[in-house]
Amino acid sequence: MSDYKDPLLQQETPKAAFQQIFKIWKPHIASLIIGIIFSLIALAFGLTLMSSAGGKIAFAAMGMMVISSVFLKILGAGRLLMRYVERLYTHNVMFKAIADLRVWFFARLSKGAAAGLGFRHSGDVLSRLVSDIETLDGLYLRLLLPFAGSILTFFVLICVIGSIHLPLAICIAVLYIIAGFICPLISAFITKKHGQTLLNSVAELRITVLDFIHGLREIRAFGAEIRVEKLLNDREKILFQKQYQQAKKIALMSFLSFVFSQIAVLLILAAALNIGFHGIGAAHIVVCLFLTITAFEVVIPLTRAGGLAGQIINAATRVVGVNKGHGYDVPKGSEEASEQTDIQLNSLGFQWNKDRPWVYRNLNLNIAQGERVAIIGPSGVGKSTLAALLLKVITPKEGSITLGGKDLAVLTEESVRKKIAWLSQNTHLFDDTIRQNLLLSYPQATEEELWQALSEAAVADVVKAMPDGLDTWLGEGGIKVSGGQGRRIALARTLLSKAPILLLDEPTTGLDADTEMEFFKILNQISSDRTIILIAHRLTGAEKLDKVWRLSNSCLISEK
Repeated sequence: MSDYKDPLLQQETPKAAFQQIFKIWKPHIASLIIGIIFSLIALAFGLTLMSSAGGKIAFAAMGMMVISSVFLKILGAGRLLMRYVERLYTHNVMFKAIADLRVWFFARLSKGAAAGLGFRHSGDVLSRLVSDIETLDGLYLRLLLPFAGSILTFFVLICVIGSIHLPLAICIAVLYIIAGFICPLISAFITKKHGQTLLNSVAELRITVLDFIHGLREIRAFGAEIRVEKLLNDREKILFQKQYQQAKKIALMSFLSFVFSQIAVLLILAAALNIGFHGIGAAHIVVCLFLTITAFEVVIPLTRAGGLAGQIINAATRVVGVNKGHGYDVPKGSEEASEQTDIQLNSLGFQWNKDRPWVYRNLNLNIAQGERVAIIGPSGVGKSTLAALLLKVITPKEGSITLGGKDLAVLTEESVRKKIAWLSQNTHLFDDTIRQNLLLSYPQATEEELWQALSEAAVADVVKAMPDGLDTWLGEGGIKVSGGQGRRIALARTLLSKAPILLLDEPTTGLDADTEMEFFKILNQISSDRTIILIAHRLTGAEKLDKVWRLSNSCLISEK
């Protein structure tokens, strides 16, 4: 329930974040540029329509028919059509770009969270995946498109009014620059820091809500509902207050931008009265007036976009920095793992960060193909870290790990995972059917193979007794089955992978003694042709093992 602090905003620069985002969007760059062109064409139709309409009114008042009604109808229809095409096209392109960004985010997230290396609050991850990524669509739709339009409008404004009266054009241009560029920049500068705190407040509220949802039973048991409700209300009020503060600042800058637009209109009206500007005809005054009003309507929304720029910048740093301080560079490798599955740890050394102590140094271990071994030790000694090293989720700082005589560094991650099936202490069952949970490890599995895996895990009879069999919905976290049944389904999923090595990291955590004994009895009866690596705090005595090592003080001590 402590306040959430996001360290990533100080670790990822906005420049690097946007470079990465545009790199992800590279396949869509041509489409994004076409969207900008459509937007400019639609804007050009609008500017031409308004200035021409003003000219028609002025010339008609003087008894002249310089501009035809047909021409105005064509402009009006063209503007309507191009605005529709532009909106449809740009939003469609942005949806695809945002989808690619979400896929990239998930891929980065999986590298940091794999092998049980969970690294931050789920509410924070959800906030990045939903709110922050959705905020980034404003980078194109609210910033780039309007900015490109404002540049075009500026040149049209200068050229048209400048051809009529240069001093007036210069004054209008100065006001346009202040309203359309300086006010949005000031708005972005003011709200940049506020945008960071706003995103943190959203993440903090989500973290709190998810945490309390997961702990509802404990909250009810201790009668803490009122206290929890008060805490949620307090954090929601903080979020609303920060949103109000940002909205107030953006509204102030929008008001100033509007004021400068009205000053521009007053200058044109003054020119109509020959005050300060002389020699402009009535028809030209009307053209300038219509064009100026239209031009400032284009840039006034930029002030609001500028106010959101700070939020967009911080959203970019949070999304791109998803693994900042948590991800680990692992050599990709180019070779396939060999058929042999002997494992060797040669003078292995590993530490999570340079400022943290070494987990191991000079660690050596040999596991022959087909052996059943156990590595035991107390919490925090590095057992799960060893599992992450074997799965090539992280890489040694010293020494090497070989699989079938080949260094893991030269092997592809996919070939390593095909050789090693992993069952962790926090095995997750997805909110889906039993069938889909099993197919996660081997999508090509036949119906017979699915039932064979369930039979080997001694849970086939349980599944057959369910009304929908393999298509039974497990619910979130496998809530519709007991802990023992869920662990056996997870074991069946692991066995289905056909991997020759089974890596079991505390597979019976949370199970009662009887269920734990049954689990190991099942394990003893199956997989006689596979290598079994059991990682545990202790042994129950039900395991059938060839060797047992105790991990202590960065050393492996043989106990069997």
